[in-house]
Amino acid sequence: MFIISMLAEKIIEKKTEPDCDCSIIGSISIISGKWKPVIIWMLLSGPKRFGELHKTIQGIALKVLSRHLKELEADGIINRKVYAQVPPKVEYTLTEKGMSLNDVMQLLVEWDKKYIVAE
Repeated sequence: MFIISMLAEKIIEKKTEPDCDCSIIGSISIISGKWKPVIIWMLLSGPKRFGELHKTIQGIALKVLSRHLKELEADGIINRKVYAQVPPKVEYTLTEKGMSLNDVMQLLVEWDKKYIVAE
C-alpha cells in the first residue's frame, strides 16, 4: 500500500510539471487560489485592516487569510504597514505591482457577469 501511495504522488508530481514554456505560469502561481484574487479585489478599493478583511471575506479562516497575506507581501503584491500604537494596528495596501492587477480583475468581473451570473 505504501508503494501505491508513492506511485500516486509521482503521478501527481508529473501532472503538475509544465509541458510548455507558458508565460502565464508565473502570474498564476502568484495570484492563484480561492482567496488571493478576493483579497486583491478587496484591496483595490483602498487600505484594509486584517479584521476588516476577515469580516468582509465570508468563509476564509484566520490562518488562511494570514498565510495568503504573507505570501502576497513576499511576492510584492501588497504592503503591510504596522502602526506603533496599543492595540497594534496593521493595514494592508496594494503595491504598484498589485495595483497593476486592476485591469485583470476588472476583466474577471466582466467575464463572471457574462458567463457565470447570466447562467
